This record gives sequence, C-alpha cells and structure tokens, in this order.
Amino acid sequence: MICNLCPHCCGKRPGYCGAGETPRVFRWGPHFGEEPPLVGDKGSGCVFFSRCTMKCLYCQNSPWSWQGRGEDKSIAELAQIFRDLALKDGCGNWNLVSPTPYLPFVREALARLRKEGVCLPVVWNSSGYERVETLAEYGELLDWALFDLRYSRDATALKASGVKDYVEHARAAFKYAVEQRCGPERAICRILVLPGHHEEAIESLAWLAAELGTEVMVSVMAQYTPAYKALATPPFDRPVTPKEYAEVAEAAADFGFERGWVQDLAASDPKLALFGENMDKGHGTVQ
Repeated sequence: MICNLCPHCCGKRPGYCGAGETPRVFRWGPHFGEEPPLVGDKGSGCVFFSRCTMKCLYCQNSPWSWQGRGEDKSIAELAQIFRDLALKDGCGNWNLVSPTPYLPFVREALARLRKEGVCLPVVWNSSGYERVETLAEYGELLDWALFDLRYSRDATALKASGVKDYVEHARAAFKYAVEQRCGPERAICRILVLPGHHEEAIESLAWLAAELGTEVMVSVMAQYTPAYKALATPPFDRPVTPKEYAEVAEAAADFGFERGWVQDLAASDPKLALFGENMDKGHGTVQ
C-alpha cells in the first residue's frame, strides 16, 4: 500500500509512523475533557488510533502512539465502533484522535454508516502535522478542526517531535481548515505550552492573530508533564513554570483573543496529565 497521507510522504506501509494496512484502535468512548463546544451533554465520541505521524519525546499517549498498542479492526468493526458511539453512547460527534494514517479506512467505515442514515459531525483531532492536499481529499472528515500549533521553530520540532518543516505544514493546515472548511466557528487551535519554549507559544499566538484574526478559537493548554523520553531530555524533563505559563496566558489576552480557553495550571498534575499512559484499551468513558 502506497502512503503519502502525511508530510513524511513515505510512499509505503509501514513508514515513519509504523501503521500497517489495517486500522488499529486503542480506545474509544465518550470524552468529557475536550473543549466545551465538542463535549455537549454526552461527551465527544473519541476514537484513539494507534501510531502517530510525530514522535514526541514527551508523548503522554506513548503506549499506543509510539508503541502501537491496540487492536486491529476490520472496516465492519470500525463502523460498529462509530455506530455505538452515536447510537448507544449518544455522543454528539465522532472525534478522530490522530487519524491520519488510517483516513481511507475511516472514510469507508463512515460511508457505510451514512448509507444507514447514521451521521454525526466529524472532528479531525490532530497534532497539526498535516498535508493540505490530504485535508482537501478527505474534506468530509473535517467538519471540526481540533489542531495543534505545537512549535513556531522547526529546530524545536525536529528535536522534540522528530519532524521536519512542522511550522510550514501546521500553519498551512490550520489556515486551510479555517478558511476553506470550518470557518472560525468550528476550528480550535490548541497551544500547548512547553518548558523552556514558552516563547514559541507566544509566537504562534502572534501568527494566529496576524493571519486569521482573533475571532479564531484558541485553547491554551497547561497540561504538559514530563513523560516517556522527555524524562531524560532537558528542558523537557521539567514542568512548565508558573511564570512561563502566565506570560503565554497574558499574551493571549493582549493579542485580543476572546473566544477560547486558558487551562488552569493544575492540569499539569501528573495524576491528570498522564491519564493516557495508564488508560485501558477498549471501550470506556474518558473524563
């Protein structure tokens, strides 16, 4: 199977991410910890896919993102997961968490449901490391964009996440989502503040304000906690300081962003932030 879905453009399977030719899912269920517009009364219907197009040193989902834990699913089984999220769990959307390696399979599964009359808005939940060409090709899976702008400098992205040209791709992807698909009403940009690199979060906020305006929804996130390989890699081996986080939060206000959220610094408590490392596979609610 030829695969050029993400910017790595490996041209083969498995490639950089390690995904095979069958969709692999680690967990699925209602998620009540997403941004408020996505949660509703019964949660966002998250499907956590195994493997990832990035290799973040600090990954809080390393058991399935790096290590590939999970279960291979047929198209029929994947469709049943989406069906249950809609009809049994009553979720208000399908939230695809890092879906890029499996987009053809997701498309086929959801097409079966739509023929049955089962249809929910689809949230593309991504690190931001995407090809605009892929977003356009799979546009029916982009009712909502929940994208990161993790870095403003490619050297940091290469060191911390093992990807080249992150800034170009992530900015182009979010801009495409806002301007061509979702509008500012259904596009959320997550800004994760990283230790020793909080100025990059401010630079990303500045880019958003200049290029897309302050009506875009921004989610400033405090939940960084040293995990996995970051534990031995300064400065990622420490939490974000209150001063670092305060400067980013103040910058968001100074730029004039009014639609969005600023996470409480308590979200960096390892008991909360490292939930992904301890999460069981299969169906279950995520708080």
